[in-house]
Amino acid sequence: MFMKYQRSSQLFKQAKSVIPGGVNSPVRAFKAVGGTPIFVRNAQGAYLYDEDGNRFIDFINSWGPMILGHAFKPVVDALIEKAKKGTSFGMPTEIETKIAELVVSMVPSIDKIRFVNSGTEACMSAVRLARGFSAKEKIVKFKGCYHGHSDSFLIQAGSGAVTFGSPSSPGVTEGTAKDTLLAPYNNLEAVNEIFKINQNKIAAVIVEPVAGNMGCIPPNPGFLEGLRDLCNQHNALLIFDEVMTGFRLAKGGVQQLSNVSADIVCFGKVIGGGLPVGAFASREEIMSYLAPDGPIYQAGTLSGNPLAMSAGYTLLSALNSDDGVYNRLAKKTEYLHKGISKALNTSKIEHTINRVGSMISVHFSNIPVTDFETATNANNNRFKHFFHSMLDSGIYIPPSAFESWFITDALSYDDLNFTISAISNISWDI
Repeated sequence: MFMKYQRSSQLFKQAKSVIPGGVNSPVRAFKAVGGTPIFVRNAQGAYLYDEDGNRFIDFINSWGPMILGHAFKPVVDALIEKAKKGTSFGMPTEIETKIAELVVSMVPSIDKIRFVNSGTEACMSAVRLARGFSAKEKIVKFKGCYHGHSDSFLIQAGSGAVTFGSPSSPGVTEGTAKDTLLAPYNNLEAVNEIFKINQNKIAAVIVEPVAGNMGCIPPNPGFLEGLRDLCNQHNALLIFDEVMTGFRLAKGGVQQLSNVSADIVCFGKVIGGGLPVGAFASREEIMSYLAPDGPIYQAGTLSGNPLAMSAGYTLLSALNSDDGVYNRLAKKTEYLHKGISKALNTSKIEHTINRVGSMISVHFSNIPVTDFETATNANNNRFKHFFHSMLDSGIYIPPSAFESWFITDALSYDDLNFTISAISNISWDI
């Protein structure tokens, strides 16, 4: 299939004259894979349509939120009705309480939730809350885990930071960096050693309970349980960054799947139904430290925006009322996994595939990918060829080897078979 991107190329050139790099989030620039980024005109269900009229089967789904497909009618209808009544007030609205009650009912271990505008803001606020509650300053994060672009987290971050070859960003001060302690993902011994060296100094451990920013990387058996035990032993808080995994892998997220309770949970993506929403939540004891009840300040003019709350409430309600949705998503992802593996094996291409629920990633490596190091050692040149071969077949996957794919329930098995067939037909003479 020959795809033309003339209009996208023109728009990218125009954008670069007024937007840094021509994009508002770096991974969109195709730096990791080369070529011209695709400018989307519209989307429906499982498909994207670009400005040149090309159709693509979508495997990023806005990096996770479109779990039931693009332009999901109940969400669109809810947005239209809410917009007619006003788009922002900077005052409390009933819909904020309704979505808060719904989330608290769905997610284990939380009593209260504070809504913000992005996953970055949620994680940043969660760490401030943990530090204020514990009266300690240091945090532990994991190499390759990405918790947004707040200064504390841009120390060996994954995703876009890896794509651009600068795991630590200029502009992050040494003072900030010294309070972020790094451990390899899936390595409990390293975390234990960090706690020993920093006795009574660590406020929290923050982790993606299923990593999604070095590709999809599941936690090893016992890893999350071990983090919980270490935090208990050292009087530190455990923060689950479920910006990607919350409401995507289960109604109650990874806490429900793993039966491991976090002290603070961060949300984004699905919780906003496609609009900019983040949130952080915890038990009453911790959340009472937030202003206006407590001394830890956090605020936002657009936090709890009625459009965003309406979209999130509608999507979460649909997920909560559908007992089969997560099983359908997992089965489709498993089907895709088996098909891709068979196609690549037939072509004698070394690979490993990671999958949890409706998150999946393909790594061109002959060893298991379990952490940042093994993810970065995969064959990125082969991934570039894979990406463009898929794109030219009308299939849009993440334009970086360090991103998870996200499956939507709108995908049909015909879409999956088409994708598998396209992979079978890739010429690997590179």
